[in-house]
Amino acid sequence: MSGNTIGSVFRVTTWGESHGAGLGAVVDGCPPGVTLAQADIQAALDRRRPSNVISSTKRKETDKVEILSGVFEGKTTGTPISLLIRNTDADSYAYHKLKDVFRPGQGDFTYWEKYGRRDWRGGGRASGRETVARVAAGAVAQKVIARAGMEVLAYTVAVGDIEIDRKNIPVGRQLLRQTRASALFCPDKKAAIAMEEKLAAARKGGDSLGGVVEIVARHVPTGLGEPVFDKMDADLAKALMSIGTVKAVEVGDGCAVSKKSGSQVNDQMNKKGFQSNHAGGILAGITTGQDIILRAYCKPIPSISQAQKTVDIRGKEKTITITGRHDVCVIPRIVPVCEAMVCIVLADHLLRQRAISNG
Repeated sequence: MSGNTIGSVFRVTTWGESHGAGLGAVVDGCPPGVTLAQADIQAALDRRRPSNVISSTKRKETDKVEILSGVFEGKTTGTPISLLIRNTDADSYAYHKLKDVFRPGQGDFTYWEKYGRRDWRGGGRASGRETVARVAAGAVAQKVIARAGMEVLAYTVAVGDIEIDRKNIPVGRQLLRQTRASALFCPDKKAAIAMEEKLAAARKGGDSLGGVVEIVARHVPTGLGEPVFDKMDADLAKALMSIGTVKAVEVGDGCAVSKKSGSQVNDQMNKKGFQSNHAGGILAGITTGQDIILRAYCKPIPSISQAQKTVDIRGKEKTITITGRHDVCVIPRIVPVCEAMVCIVLADHLLRQRAISNG
């Protein structure tokens, strides 16, 4: 088991390193006849690219996707879809002095312990750049679930200790428009200004910040998900937790339910349906038909320019400062990654359900 593949029917395998020749994904199990063009994938990749926001890296990759197989005359063929994104702006110079050092908060130590060697250029496979392949594959998954009427939208709800005011959040299509209009993918305009100020201060101080992303999946059919180990919420949590920066995931009311009574969190029903959605659209691991609501909690970027203590591969203590081109925060670039992972899980469970229901 290599751990590079997700899904049972709709299967995605990613490959590539931050400073290698490129990265990509192989999508297997996509149904034939799905309309798919390079532009569909490119639109998602463009949202993940660095922007002019203060939090973004100075590395400027074009992230142009190439569809190598699985699509003919604008439609999927049912055979594996191979996607390639070439690296064009990698610069490994800043990493040479750190190649034998375990950077705090990074995967350097654990990769060394697991494999006995590692690609020290930009973090290799453990780099946040790995997510470009997820976004490309997620764009394919989005086309699959869209045929069933589903849509997924993620947005920023916190950067550091700056949180949105939910009274300022629009609903419906306006939420999508306001989110995409924001450089931070934050639908609260006032909070977004405070977030940018917080990010500017962090960059000036040589530090970094974490953030929180909320993901909403709408028009999800009832009955998706498996009853025990492959519960919908379990698979969604695993998919989001597989993103390197994510350290916690909430579904629905999340951690808050531990402080409440059953009468407060049970979603009661009448003949019109559910009267609330504390469960986040999932009961007993199976979708209820309500909105699926998730939150992903992301740690601060570990590459900071402040002095930090560590050891090298020989166990010698070191004090290092990290230079190079790095984000200050995973926000906003992690937002389309979260969307992609949710789309992949929904596509997989949609096809799994059709396999048993012929629906």
